[in-house]
Amino acid sequence: MSLLDEIKAKAASLQKTIVLCEGEDKRVVEAAAQVTKEGIAKIILIGNEEEAKRVAPDVDLTGVTLIDPETSEKTAEYAKILYEIRKAKGMTEEEANKLARDRTFFGALMLKAGDVDGYVSGACHSTANTLRPGLQITKTAPGTKLVSSCFVMIAPEGGNAFCKDGAFVFADCALNICPTAEELAEIAISSAKTGAVIAGIEPKVAMLSFSTKGSGNDSKYTDTVSKVKAAVQIANEKAPELKLDGEFQFDAALVPKVAALKAPNSSVAGNANVFVFPAIIADNIGHMFAERLGGFMAVGPICQGFAKPLNDLSRGCSTEDIVATVAITALQSTL
Repeated sequence: MSLLDEIKAKAASLQKTIVLCEGEDKRVVEAAAQVTKEGIAKIILIGNEEEAKRVAPDVDLTGVTLIDPETSEKTAEYAKILYEIRKAKGMTEEEANKLARDRTFFGALMLKAGDVDGYVSGACHSTANTLRPGLQITKTAPGTKLVSSCFVMIAPEGGNAFCKDGAFVFADCALNICPTAEELAEIAISSAKTGAVIAGIEPKVAMLSFSTKGSGNDSKYTDTVSKVKAAVQIANEKAPELKLDGEFQFDAALVPKVAALKAPNSSVAGNANVFVFPAIIADNIGHMFAERLGGFMAVGPICQGFAKPLNDLSRGCSTEDIVATVAITALQSTL
């Protein structure tokens, strides 16, 4: 059984209810049907039957619950919830009534009200439009200041010599452009939790740079090396039980022979399975290299730090990507 199959099986055992917000998208309709058929989760699809049949005429939606915010009896209730949350920010009741009919806001309000266990959107909406309702309505988990993201990188069929656990975690890939040392520490701790719950790995976190243990210095330019060093110290103070070290170049974090030369006294070097990149540009390039050249399956971006599971799809996602994200979202409800 592949790791993705294991994730789906774990999700199926939980029987969580997940809302998919984009019933106007063929891939989402197909995923709703596949998730239901495979028993991975219970699905609420925001849309209507006529629309779903138009974009995916051959899809059997038996067992999928379709809800249209324009006609739902819940819309007025959700508008009241939204108004209470946002009135201090200047939102009027009229604005709340209008926004409650927006599909992404409606989905986030379902999550806030406890009518679903998780939310997935983004197949045909931007990240900003997908996550804004989460930030305004769901908000961050207690004790967490930062919403971040990661990819679970599943090893190709036949495995990978350096990926003993069958998966890596790469972060932050989608949200925080150039995180501070404090933010990198938060990302590291959240990503370790994601790796443990979703991929079933024992996290060994490498804080990445172009420098290994002081071998490089960019203080005249972007000063990322000192930032990553500070992030290591902060994360170790916040989560002393976590196996976390850095700063490392990627090869020192991944390859035992290189680690023996560059960081011989580290228990993480050469054994890392959670990689925290110093900026989004590095992670975005890195996970695409792993996917396109290394044959890894990039599942995500997976959002971390919300009070309840809420995930953003890539607009280039496939039906199978959406199915995988639904399964992961169901597992996140146990965090």
